[in-house]
Amino acid sequence: MASVIVVGAGVGGLAAAVRLRAAGHAVTVFEQAPVAGGKLGVHERDGFRFDTGPSLFTLPQVAAELFAATGGPSPLDLVPLDPVVRHHFPDGTVLDSGPDFADRIGAALGAEAAADWRRLWRRAARVWEASWQHVLTAPVDSPLRMAGLAWRLRDLAAIAPGRTLAGLARTHLRDPRLRTLLARYATYTGADPRRAPAALLAIPYAELAFGGWYLRGGLRTLAGALLDRCADLGVRVHTGTAVDRILTAGNAACGVRLAGGTDVPADVVVANADALHVYRDLLPAIPRAAARARRLEARSLGGFVLLLGLRGRTPGLAHHTVWFPRDYDAEFDAIFDRPARPVDDPTVFVTCADDPAVRPEGHEGWFVLVNAAPQGALDWAEHRDAYASRVLEVLAARGVDVRDRLLFQEVLTPADLEAATRTPGGAIYGTASHGLLRPPNVGPVRGLYLVGGSVHPGGGLPLVMLSAKIVADLIGPAR
Repeated sequence: MASVIVVGAGVGGLAAAVRLRAAGHAVTVFEQAPVAGGKLGVHERDGFRFDTGPSLFTLPQVAAELFAATGGPSPLDLVPLDPVVRHHFPDGTVLDSGPDFADRIGAALGAEAAADWRRLWRRAARVWEASWQHVLTAPVDSPLRMAGLAWRLRDLAAIAPGRTLAGLARTHLRDPRLRTLLARYATYTGADPRRAPAALLAIPYAELAFGGWYLRGGLRTLAGALLDRCADLGVRVHTGTAVDRILTAGNAACGVRLAGGTDVPADVVVANADALHVYRDLLPAIPRAAARARRLEARSLGGFVLLLGLRGRTPGLAHHTVWFPRDYDAEFDAIFDRPARPVDDPTVFVTCADDPAVRPEGHEGWFVLVNAAPQGALDWAEHRDAYASRVLEVLAARGVDVRDRLLFQEVLTPADLEAATRTPGGAIYGTASHGLLRPPNVGPVRGLYLVGGSVHPGGGLPLVMLSAKIVADLIGPAR
């Protein structure tokens, strides 16, 4: 039996903790925030409860396997979403994603657009199958390992190494609205679709082939379920306890130093923190860590968020609704160019759960998300209030003016996420995913492993839980 310390009680850390405890190890989790959950945050005010992190639950089979492997069935209360997302385009077209999506495309955009999507969807299925088998469920720690995988030529043709998601859209989709819709999936990894790999075609496939879900009571209930499983298994979880350093001896991790100077020994350390924070701040004396940190300084998208308490109900609003701008490229120019700037005419994404558990009767709670440059590329303290007003103006210009129904407004910027989670720049997905490889799960010293959305296999709740499974399998059962 190994003694394991998990740094961070986000979904990846909690999932790793329960897997390793079920495998017979002694596990202790240290979380610097006063509550567990990491980026799976929640904000409560005046009878409203907002998820401030992920708003969509996909691949529920991943969570089901996690709970089954650690002691019992999944306790999650899954609510299927249809549509998964309602898309509003500048020309007035509305397109709902969900089951039989090609038929919905045909009804909204015409037979030619539907035929294009069906051809692309056959390719997407191959990308998904190859990604699931070779990438998402296995450790991938170097280009040489990626090249050495047993890819079939058909898989390689579908993955299209060297091509971008936007380039794939231009080649296969004649309707510019479908190109915009496909490009948006790059933002699920915090990337610019003009640079993001074509392999991200697996993301819409996973969402549409397996469905999108809401967790009744909010997605934060996932963190609660994992905490309950920790308690059942005897995992010790300490919140409000920051780790200042990962200790090493003889090129191996040997414990952690807590804020205040207390050293806690361990045989294995699992870091559920942004990989840049781990390499730059928690391992400052390790040359290989410093080298890795330099490769991770290109930050992914951040998010500018409004939490709105509204009187009344909005006709035609889905659980997830997105309003696209006329010039989608301008959005990514503003975010990724230097100097960065707030996007003047952004894509606006709204989550509004029709769940009595999260809002008073006769009211709506809106989580409004706009893609944004990370803190550091832009000083959000200078733009916070003015940009909040601008986002409401954009919604009004697109036919959804809620300013006269507003009970309250809370603003969260990338600077707030950075402060709350120690994520450099408040970058939601860590490093911008403009290549197939993310930082590996194996650290630069023996006995150190990394889980979470900033490392392989990537961001999003199911992939974060898969990172925990990969790490638990690498560590293995207690002997």
